[in-house]
Amino acid sequence: MGNKNSDKLKGKMNSYMRWPFYLIPVWIIVAAISVCINPIASLIICVGGIVYTVFAFIMYLRFKPSITRRLVNFGAQYSQVQRQMLHDLDIPYGLIDEEGQFMWSNIQLQELLNKNELSGQNIINLFDEIEQSDFAFEGEERREKIIHVKENEYRVIFKQFALKEKSDDTEVEKAISEKSEFIAVYFFDYTLVAQLKKENNDEKSILGTIVIDNYDEVLEKAEAARRSTTIGYLDRKITNYFANYDGIVRKIDNDKYFVTFKNQYLNRIQSDKFSLLDQVKEIGARNEIDVTISIGLGCGGDSYHANAELASTAIDLALGRGGDQAVLKNGNKVSYYGGKSRSVQKNSKVKARVMATAFREMMLTKGDVYVMGHHIGDNDSFGAQVGFYRIAKTLGKNVYIVMGEMSSSVQPLIEMFKESDDYTDDIIISGDQALDQIQSDDVLIVVDCSRQSYTECPRLIDKAETVMYLDHHRQREDVIDKAELTYVELSASSSCEMVAEIMQYINEVIRMSKQEANILYSGIMMDTNNFTRRTGVRTFEAAAYLRRKGADIATVHKAFRNDLGDFKAKAASISNAEIYKDVFAISVCDGDADSPTLVGAQVANELLNVKDVKASFVLTPYNKQIYISARALDNMNVQVMMEEFGGGGHMTLAGAQVKGATIEEVTKDLKKLIDKKIKEGEI
Repeated sequence: MGNKNSDKLKGKMNSYMRWPFYLIPVWIIVAAISVCINPIASLIICVGGIVYTVFAFIMYLRFKPSITRRLVNFGAQYSQVQRQMLHDLDIPYGLIDEEGQFMWSNIQLQELLNKNELSGQNIINLFDEIEQSDFAFEGEERREKIIHVKENEYRVIFKQFALKEKSDDTEVEKAISEKSEFIAVYFFDYTLVAQLKKENNDEKSILGTIVIDNYDEVLEKAEAARRSTTIGYLDRKITNYFANYDGIVRKIDNDKYFVTFKNQYLNRIQSDKFSLLDQVKEIGARNEIDVTISIGLGCGGDSYHANAELASTAIDLALGRGGDQAVLKNGNKVSYYGGKSRSVQKNSKVKARVMATAFREMMLTKGDVYVMGHHIGDNDSFGAQVGFYRIAKTLGKNVYIVMGEMSSSVQPLIEMFKESDDYTDDIIISGDQALDQIQSDDVLIVVDCSRQSYTECPRLIDKAETVMYLDHHRQREDVIDKAELTYVELSASSSCEMVAEIMQYINEVIRMSKQEANILYSGIMMDTNNFTRRTGVRTFEAAAYLRRKGADIATVHKAFRNDLGDFKAKAASISNAEIYKDVFAISVCDGDADSPTLVGAQVANELLNVKDVKASFVLTPYNKQIYISARALDNMNVQVMMEEFGGGGHMTLAGAQVKGATIEEVTKDLKKLIDKKIKEGEI
């Protein structure tokens, strides 16, 4: 303790030793009183008082040095014991200054580092995982960090305190003479706790669902003799795969399996990149059928029920992205694996009939209808809006098309739409107007988009009581979660194709104008690049339906023509294209174009016509963002690449928008991503 405390202790002991002298005045008072009562008694009291005083002085003078000496010895021994206890504390402990220099350390800390003396050494140099910022408190009372020393794990606690009084230890006093702020460092062995936590985490169960993507098509295409054999192969392959990871698989439906395994095997399955996906496709190839599966796994929840919900969301995402992939949902984190196959073209129109009826019933029970597409609407988005406009009009509803900024290719379609007999000036409105008009009993239909942040007016989705959406793009985890009705068909070429099918099964006679038929037809042409990409039987059936409704191919082709500025910008971008790694075409579209994003998409399409090019990427600076248009051939997946930039799309047609970056930075990041995918064997 400091000198002040020693002085206090000394004063108290003096009081205790002098208390006999405090009785002398009592003797005097008693003697004075007794004189008045009995002189003889007074004399006896006086003599007794004198004897008591003399005896007290003798005892005080004789025993004071001895008592003082014993107290000093006790204090010294107590201080030594206290210091020894601190020095021998079973927890590694030390004192450092604000720079990290050790001022003092106990034996345990010295033994931990195999050093006899730590004074003057910096803790940052002694522990690789500790940095200066670890003990920069910034208003906090303490900081802690997990580090590794040899084979053990330690929880290091840094606690700051101020030394208010000087020590009576000469060595310490000298060391701290210029210091007032210190940091106590405690090292708690965390090895056993970490081991138990790991064991507990490893024992947690991961729940999942496996779905055969095209079960009906497999049975339909396979010969009768091969059907049971093929399904048997699939069952054994799935069961044996997870048996290698101590997993349990149970078939719960003809095309669905339940699976569970321990969390300790998850890293191995991830490192294996879910090779079960490829093994299943090999079974299909041997049996001359196109069979794929989707896997949805959930973990990281607080309970089995939470993990089951995560697994359900994961399988929905896997199916919504076209199948042939595995989706792992670990809490809020989503990881994707596979997805290298194109979505299976489905000839059955059962789903289209069901969805047509659902859309019809929903619109009939609601008030006005609002139709909205994605930001910077294109031909497909606007065409789908016009299609739902005609359906709602046929059902006797007031309809509003919500639009804002659009690509230049849409402008001719809008002028064409205005030539329709039913057109009025209040049909096409802005997002702000829709926010002011929409009522609680109205319905909002979102087309060609399922992500709220990508729509023309995200706030309109929040305000609308009833929301439905229709889309043909691969789904992301941030889909519109409040939608009461969703129709996602990844095998469809475009949203206009899906709307054209709904028109045929709406149970009403749709009387559309030639202009409206042309607009829907142009949407299909745009997304299929003049019927050369992503086309199936149903694509041409939808086109034939629109032709019967009056669509004129020559008129649509005229609407697709570029003006001279766009044509020059397109030519310049193609001529400046760079071939990276022999098969990737990368270009920048920054010319004088009315609609640079549209020109960029056209350039990306054109670059695929270059020999040996398997994928093309065109970067377009527009509205303080970098728009990426990505295109690929069937054996390349650009959708998963665009997801790295926050975008999405289809396997062979995708895009993204990058904010806060330059063309050079995005190009560099794109090349790094390509290198990474090549190294990982994904492309």
